[in-house]
Amino acid sequence: MSTFSMGRYVPYNSFVHRMDPRAKIFGLIALMVAIFMDFGYSWTLTFTMDGIAFVLILVLLWSTHTSFRQVLNSLKSLWFMAIFLLIIYILMPTGTSDWLAFKIGTYPIYWDSILNAAKILLRLILMIELTMVLTSSTKPLDLTYAFEWYLYPLKLIGFPSHEVAMTLSIALRFIPTILEDVERIMKAQSSRGVDFAHGKIGAKFRAVVSLIVPLFVSSFIRSEELANAMECRGYDPKAKRTRYRQLKFSWWDLLETVFVSAVLAVFIYVAVTKFDPFKVWWGLTLR
Repeated sequence: MSTFSMGRYVPYNSFVHRMDPRAKIFGLIALMVAIFMDFGYSWTLTFTMDGIAFVLILVLLWSTHTSFRQVLNSLKSLWFMAIFLLIIYILMPTGTSDWLAFKIGTYPIYWDSILNAAKILLRLILMIELTMVLTSSTKPLDLTYAFEWYLYPLKLIGFPSHEVAMTLSIALRFIPTILEDVERIMKAQSSRGVDFAHGKIGAKFRAVVSLIVPLFVSSFIRSEELANAMECRGYDPKAKRTRYRQLKFSWWDLLETVFVSAVLAVFIYVAVTKFDPFKVWWGLTLR
């Protein structure tokens, strides 16, 4: 789990690192919406648009010096959920197509179910990639400022925007720390004879308990130490705060916002009109 990169800031001097965190959060939300647009059962259109998003996000990953192998390593803890979703989508027919792929005994497996499962898995990878781009290129304190800026209108009606922003930032920051604790506790318990990989269900349950209990204790101790450190430094969420570093929205941030908005507009247009470039190209070829 030491290779898990989500939530870990990596200092570089790329153009993504230099962006305003508010622009990056807007870009993350816009691209998330674009990724999960529904293109119906036009699979060529669906995988074409998802492929475009995949290439765009790979460019962002490359610019932040995050390799695709790190994405796959971060997905290790999600493989069980991904495989479970794939089995559910493949074994449960969609009821919208008779495009038969093969049969398991007398049970039919349709191509639509397989493609639907592949679409879900691809979009899960894209979502993880986008989150890694944001967290690896933005300092936790800058994320707090950006979240608080977006939540400021709710502060006018008494919503604790600063506290929520600080909580989100701390949660993102401590994801890799907690996973490092998991790895450390697993190694310590394995040296004491606990087997996490083999044994019956009862033995595995006891092994998981031996992992979870120390992890909870460690997390509570860490949270108490963090609270004491913030209190010793005079942190008061209700006090009027000033900032040493002010966020400034540059022309480059405006250009990035316009570009991401244009990408989202294209995805929305294609999803609403079902515009399929392959069909248009095929029609022109037949003429």
